Amino acid sequence: MRAQAAYLLADGFTELPEGGLESKLARGVPLRVKLGVDPTAVSVTWGWSVPLRRLRRFQELGHTAVLVIGDFTAQVGDPSGKSATRRRLSADEVETYVAACTDALLGILDPERLEIRRNSEWLGPMRMPDVLELAASVTVAQLLERADFHKRFVEHRPISLIEFLYPLLQGHDSVAVEADVELGGIDQQFNFVLARALQQRAGQDPQSCVCAPLLVGTDGSRKMSQSYGNYIGVSEPPQEIFGKAMSIPDSAMPDYVRLALDLPAAEKNRLLEELGGVKLKRFLARSMVEMFHGPEAAQQAEEEFDRRFVRRQAPEDIPESSTTEAYLPKILVELGWATSQNDARRSIKGNGVRIDGTTVIDEQQSLQPGTFVLQLGKRRFHRITVK
Repeated sequence: MRAQAAYLLADGFTELPEGGLESKLARGVPLRVKLGVDPTAVSVTWGWSVPLRRLRRFQELGHTAVLVIGDFTAQVGDPSGKSATRRRLSADEVETYVAACTDALLGILDPERLEIRRNSEWLGPMRMPDVLELAASVTVAQLLERADFHKRFVEHRPISLIEFLYPLLQGHDSVAVEADVELGGIDQQFNFVLARALQQRAGQDPQSCVCAPLLVGTDGSRKMSQSYGNYIGVSEPPQEIFGKAMSIPDSAMPDYVRLALDLPAAEKNRLLEELGGVKLKRFLARSMVEMFHGPEAAQQAEEEFDRRFVRRQAPEDIPESSTTEAYLPKILVELGWATSQNDARRSIKGNGVRIDGTTVIDEQQSLQPGTFVLQLGKRRFHRITVK
């Protein structure tokens, strides 16, 4: 059991309480391992994939993965790590995100040992007496021990009552599915511990908590998040995954090798010792594409990257259109590359727009009749014919 626990806690994963996972494994029966996912965006990011792929390890050892889709809690909004009250999502928005993410989630996990539940099953029907009973299980002082709540409190930033309810609702999920183990990001630690207290109150054996390190985004500093724009989506096109992986700062490479790849620990150590710089990034980028798209797609993505960024050639297959508009800022708006002409001019001013490989420096530039390859940033191309 000790070897299994070490395998499941490898790569910097931590547990609460210490030794709790090994004790659960020592029972010798399949465990119910819960992972809650609030669908609040359209893509499953590589950050999400870290606990998801660890949940797959539990499945491979014979345990049942209980994937809790937080269609109810997503409408409340997880306050973890937030410095301000977040916008609440509508039920329709959440359903859109559920539909967008489901295939990617199921592509990571083994359907044979998987139980999928929506927490609207038990949270939706709750009556006011149920809510009051749940709220009576924790004090405001306990909630203010949580670092993000405490910081906002001392800085006189608003904390809504609904945010206080979120940890209770998430904790009640563990009671509802009778979780033996809960898996998630280290930023969920407070919620996990609270869930243990709720389980004990309900007469259940409290869960063991397995916390995953947070994968930083492509900016190398903040955690990966779609709201920060620093994410890599597992379902993105291979060329997009490869290009984003190649943009990761060198300082973040050890974290990516450790958390983004499914390799033995010895192989990860060897890569970090023997490879460096561009060679290591290329290996990482190929491996990430191959993980969800296969080796052929990885090879094509690398070739496309070299064509566009090493040899500075435009992609072979890029969208084309024609226009009677000559003013470049208006063309960028037409293409959907800018929200307004002012936005377009800001992109030009920031040296983000190229025409046939040459950086545009004139914010007021107009194009003569002809065909041109426009480029915005590193990865967006369009062949435009001005009539």
